[in-house]
Amino acid sequence: MNNKLEFSQRLQAAMVAAGLEPRPGVLLNQFNANYWGRSVSFQAVSRWLRGEAIPEQDKLLVLAGILKIEPEVLRFGEAVRQSVLQHRKRWDEGVGYLERETFDAFLKLPAPQRKLIREIILTFAKVHGDTTPPASE
Repeated sequence: MNNKLEFSQRLQAAMVAAGLEPRPGVLLNQFNANYWGRSVSFQAVSRWLRGEAIPEQDKLLVLAGILKIEPEVLRFGEAVRQSVLQHRKRWDEGVGYLERETFDAFLKLPAPQRKLIREIILTFAKVHGDTTPPASE
């Protein structure tokens, strides 16, 4: 399934959950009453609901506010949110005081020294069996 269609399904479900009928006219009135920029057209809202377009970020934030849903969940779905929470939990549970102190010191270094330290750490990880590839810069 494509991103636009998936967004459309999440938008419609969020409208129903918020007690709104998932129709363009309903969303158009709610949106334009809450948006601080230039009003959107009936066609634009129709395209969001039909899975033909995804609104820009500023509009997505307004939609999320109207529908009482987190913007990232509206845009990307619950799976992305769960992935972010799991990643954050891993860092919260796996990183102690000493590691945080080390990270803070690392971040205070100039960029060339940070790059060198990063290469040293990745070399140690490679030697000790880390099979995950490093993120590219």
